[in-house]
Amino acid sequence: MEKIDPDEFQKRLDRISEIYGQISEHAEKQSLVRCPYKNRFDQCTAAFGCRYQRKPAAQGELLICSSDDQLDYRSAWDVDPNSLSTADSPDASGSVSSDGNSRPAQIGATLFDYADQLKIPVPTSCGRTGICHECIVQVKRGNDALSSPEDTEAFLTDGYRLACQASVENENEQIEFALLRRSPQILKAPVAEVPELDPMVTRSGEVVFYDGEEIDTYRGRILGMSIDLGTTTVVAELVDLESGQLVYTTSFENPQRFGGSDVMYRISYDAGIYQGELHRAIINTLNTEIRQMCSQLDIDRHMIYELVVVGNSTMRDLFFNLDVQSIGQKPYKSIIEHEYRNGERNSTALVELARRLRILANRNARVFGAPLIASHVGGDVVADLLAIDMPLQNETVMLVDAGTNTEVVIGHKDRLMAASCPAGPAFEGGLVKFGMPGCAGAIESIRIDNGQFEYSTISKHSPQGMCGSGLIELLAELRRHKMMTPMGVFNDKLRELEIVPAQGITFSREDASHLAQAKAANYCGQMLLMRRFGVTPQEITQLYLAGGFANYVDAASAIDIGFLAPVPVDRINKVGNAASSGARQMLQSCSRRTLIGRLIESVEHIELETMPDFFDMFVEGCQFKPMEY
Repeated sequence: MEKIDPDEFQKRLDRISEIYGQISEHAEKQSLVRCPYKNRFDQCTAAFGCRYQRKPAAQGELLICSSDDQLDYRSAWDVDPNSLSTADSPDASGSVSSDGNSRPAQIGATLFDYADQLKIPVPTSCGRTGICHECIVQVKRGNDALSSPEDTEAFLTDGYRLACQASVENENEQIEFALLRRSPQILKAPVAEVPELDPMVTRSGEVVFYDGEEIDTYRGRILGMSIDLGTTTVVAELVDLESGQLVYTTSFENPQRFGGSDVMYRISYDAGIYQGELHRAIINTLNTEIRQMCSQLDIDRHMIYELVVVGNSTMRDLFFNLDVQSIGQKPYKSIIEHEYRNGERNSTALVELARRLRILANRNARVFGAPLIASHVGGDVVADLLAIDMPLQNETVMLVDAGTNTEVVIGHKDRLMAASCPAGPAFEGGLVKFGMPGCAGAIESIRIDNGQFEYSTISKHSPQGMCGSGLIELLAELRRHKMMTPMGVFNDKLRELEIVPAQGITFSREDASHLAQAKAANYCGQMLLMRRFGVTPQEITQLYLAGGFANYVDAASAIDIGFLAPVPVDRINKVGNAASSGARQMLQSCSRRTLIGRLIESVEHIELETMPDFFDMFVEGCQFKPMEY
């Protein structure tokens, strides 16, 4: 049997993929402008009248369609045919509706049950027990026809319910609900622009090249996208690769939340019968954003030639549709990292054709996945290091990217150590009864004045809960006013404090306990890494604080409760969403991409749980007091 040449075989596969891509592209364009009732002979097959119908040449033949195929039929595909039936009408007696579709009301059925029937993806990570607080919906009509709010819903104001807890009690009423889509504040890192512009995509005359390879003819613009793929929020930026200018920015909640609120939940979900759904969810949502962006800017998606994706190891590999199970098991490494450590590849970075991932871009566009450092320390941290110019740092600095999974990096351009701290979601809206992300209505700052709580909320909306920065200040204020011990015990052994009585917002011993454990993870990461590196907080010349809520944290309060190392406050530099800035730099500059790729090869990854004093340090870190070095 003749031996198959792998290179020739791959060439043929690529050529077939290209042909199918062209067919799909042509079919997609046709589906938008060619009437679906028009056959290949330009005859009308519709059973209703139309102003484009003309008499046929011979009696008995189908009518002739005179349309020039310049109509846009996209709005027609947004209509669910089933929603047009009388039974599905939101005006029908005794129904539950959302997004224009409805089902008959049935006593005992929850709003989550109806969301399933209506194919509305509602986020949850607690198995519909009311603990995770993710399935919040707004009840627009028929609130009185639902069951009374449970204790797990106490943090919600009137008109809002947990879909898993609200059930129908009156089947003769009209009930309408909608998903609560909250938009967290998106930050830009205050860092310098890239001094040089040398992207992977260039052009010479009317020819477009990717890394020297001819890929297209010039279409009027050369664009690229940088994507910061966060566990909770995704930030995408469109960049003109000929001028280096930022053209467009968009952000949206990560649609993978239905698989869980953190990476371990999503790894577990992807191991089940719905493997691949998380990948499809993020790609579909990204494509929706690309369509809207192109429509708004009046540009062609085929002008997008490269996408740079940064994210933790799990988020990145799910985006590329890779198996993520090894990340959830010891030694918690991506299959890509395993291949790299085994010498099977020269980098943990990924490059794939956009069309193979079904991304709406140029048919020859590439997707670059930023390299990983180790285990859960992924490409988002690599982007952070680029944003703070770590390759040029001569003095010892520390980066703390605070979040559900906090990452800590310490060192300078010649020596770096990194660690991952599983802090959990307590400071980002999870586990704490009245905790919430940094959205409108979240208490972001709080002070105690004459025994009363004075606060400010995001966007000056009425208070709905407390976000991370507000929780840190609350803990610090309780300690300063001696209303709580370092162990989280309230005065007079109270179990709960009223923070905003008018809204029913409280803070309990249980809440403090969850925050103590989340804070302890941050405490261990910083303390153990400083000890391993051989420096004290006073020797840290700059502490870069990155991440969403971290930008609003009062540094002194964070130091007072041991959330941050006691570095002098004037050395703490809040860099906001540094990962987004670093991703954009990788898109704009090949040299910057290469520079950071070389730097991270020497990073020493520290597994905190393997250090002999980790447990003792964790217990110490659970106390609300400054770090003692």
